[in-house]
Amino acid sequence: MNIYLIAEIGINHNGDIEIAKKLIDYAANAGFNAVKFQKRTIENVYTKEFLDSSRESPWGNTQRDQKIGLEFNLNQYKEIDRYCKEKNIDWSASAWDIEAQIFLRNFSLSFNKVASAMLGHKPLLREIASERKKTYISTGMSTIDEIDEVVNIFRDAKCPFELMHCNSTYPMKEEDANLLCIPMLKSRYGCDVGYSGHETSLLKVCISAVVLGATSIERHITLDRAMYGSDQASSIEVNALVNFVSTLRMIPNLLGDGHKNMSDAEKIVRKKLRVEVKG
Repeated sequence: MNIYLIAEIGINHNGDIEIAKKLIDYAANAGFNAVKFQKRTIENVYTKEFLDSSRESPWGNTQRDQKIGLEFNLNQYKEIDRYCKEKNIDWSASAWDIEAQIFLRNFSLSFNKVASAMLGHKPLLREIASERKKTYISTGMSTIDEIDEVVNIFRDAKCPFELMHCNSTYPMKEEDANLLCIPMLKSRYGCDVGYSGHETSLLKVCISAVVLGATSIERHITLDRAMYGSDQASSIEVNALVNFVSTLRMIPNLLGDGHKNMSDAEKIVRKKLRVEVKG
């Protein structure tokens, strides 16, 4: 079983392309398959009233200043695209509006990603599904009936997809993980199911997710959990990424194939220790 590992940079770059490139470096060197960002058309996603409201941030004192400060433009994404190709790592971004999804078509992305918050945005879902590109769909904050609707949209469009079990709290308490949803979703929809996590712990939840059959894992990463930003505290710091990846990659070998067979090494021990008494 190959586990597809996604390092969610999201907005943890704080609008700085050099921070983004450092995070790409760490993810690539650790062995992640992909990094992921978030893309918003600010005026489409938020109301003018909200954007004009007060918010202190490194970029100014309004919500607009903060939101714009966290967005990369076309040239910056071209640099991200170039840099990821240089580092031989996939990249994508979760779009929060249709214009943002169309923007992402400037690039030959390996996959699309639907954020949990977008599961109710049917026009966006249909736009993404129309591309018929492999799509990872996080299922946080959603009921089974709502997930049914999303699955039907992608199946009607003949778009390949993989669900990702998710609890959209930041950070998530470990006891809220409810990981048995992974085999449940796999059984209900007959599709691969991954796990998108927001817990503060490094491996406990993700290891359990892989044992339960998760085929992809997505975790936020950061240079430092103390940095500015709402996602930093629920992210993995980069100095822990190598251990994170190597541990998860090892699990399928530990699980084996479920068939009870003696290894060659065990056969040698059997010859020495096996007691046979005919009764």
